[in-house]
Amino acid sequence: MSAFLLTAADVGLMPISPGLGALFVPGFAGAPATAKPFGSFSVPQHPHLAPDGSNSMHNDAYATDSYRGPGPLGHRPRVNSATYGVSECATLAFDRAGRLVGLCGGITGPRLKLIDPGSLRVLASQELPGRVLRAGVSPLEDLCGGAYFYLDEAGRAVVATTNRQIHVIEVSTSDMSLLHVYDLAYLVPQNDCLIALLPDWSGRIWFETSGGMVGAIDPSGAPGAAISLPGEAIANSFAVDETGGVFVVTDHALYRLEADAAGAPRITWRQAYDRGSRRKPGQLSHGSGTTPTLIGPDRVAITDNAEPRMNVLVYDRITGRPICGAPVFAPGASATDNSLVAVGNSLFVENNYGYTGPASTMFGSHSAPGVARVDVQGERCETVWTSQEVAPSSVPKASQATGLLYLYGKPPYGVVAAWTLTAIDMHTGKTAFRVLTGTGMPWNNHYSAIALGPNGCAYAATLTGLVRICDTA
Repeated sequence: MSAFLLTAADVGLMPISPGLGALFVPGFAGAPATAKPFGSFSVPQHPHLAPDGSNSMHNDAYATDSYRGPGPLGHRPRVNSATYGVSECATLAFDRAGRLVGLCGGITGPRLKLIDPGSLRVLASQELPGRVLRAGVSPLEDLCGGAYFYLDEAGRAVVATTNRQIHVIEVSTSDMSLLHVYDLAYLVPQNDCLIALLPDWSGRIWFETSGGMVGAIDPSGAPGAAISLPGEAIANSFAVDETGGVFVVTDHALYRLEADAAGAPRITWRQAYDRGSRRKPGQLSHGSGTTPTLIGPDRVAITDNAEPRMNVLVYDRITGRPICGAPVFAPGASATDNSLVAVGNSLFVENNYGYTGPASTMFGSHSAPGVARVDVQGERCETVWTSQEVAPSSVPKASQATGLLYLYGKPPYGVVAAWTLTAIDMHTGKTAFRVLTGTGMPWNNHYSAIALGPNGCAYAATLTGLVRICDTA
């Protein structure tokens, strides 16, 4: 399978139009921040992943969504963008040279792109199997084979595809090439699809499917194996730890799995949670909207889908014992479909209640406000602060170096649909600053993740391209 011929639109020569609304809202609000580091636990470097902070949507094997390095402090920030047509790079990683590797979904299906971190010019673009339309699933909400990939220890992209395969792709200075294909058709039914994949500490490639299947394959070529979780569906990624644990959340329960002596998945514990009575507006499934997040040496956290308020829940990683929980956001208006952020003993959660797609944020419409910090102190969970910032669907990220939490926000600027990089002080919950990226639907980031680059810049995908925000002073 060869790389695509790049077109003028695909190389990112054109910026995304800022929209007429940019004339009526501030380009910068707040004040430049002073770095106030926020200490955290050590995440062990996974031996089969690229360096932490650069290898996957959620940064590391623990899915902390936290960076040791800096992000922008708001010192004369500069915004530049590139349009790739109707194409959103939901997952961004960074290769050894600091270039972006993006899995970018469009109308016809996903591509893997190698992108210059300064100009946002596309340097190479690798073809992937095309979109498969699924009955009852909107293409804007379909995670099958177009949302998750990771960079392995050799810098190769390992990608879940739309046709039940895993592609291993070499990423070179100016090209991409397909090295290997693992066909999982013998394990995954035709009416199912791959959601996400990660290696365990022994190098097995684990995968999960929309239909509630979890499996693992041995890259050496030995046959893989999988188990089904009957009556349960999966709509999020997963986390792995150095004990061999694989942590998966379905729309009913949180699981810890591991490989048995033959390398096949087995369940070591299962904990059901309150999945509520409905799929709330702002979620892609009727259940938890979070990837399991690992905290310190022995804990794992998710959110439930309870009414009237969603809860952040913490469990013991080895035994599955529930440790504590804390309700967040307003009664009747709490939901999330993005991973928790873990820094130290703190978990940060974003409210996505009310986001039902790009049309729900047009003009003056916006989702319910809320970003909260929940601290885990021994056997107790406590909500420390709640911000009223609005972030309809971003995957937020934290910088331990600056002490800032970065969101892709939509502040209530009257009838103008303004989108901003918003920085919140993790210590106090106060908004430090907002940087306008643009106005109108093309700037909606629609469930894509913010990424902080090795250069200290922040990157966010939109429905039509990519935006970069950097300090210049």
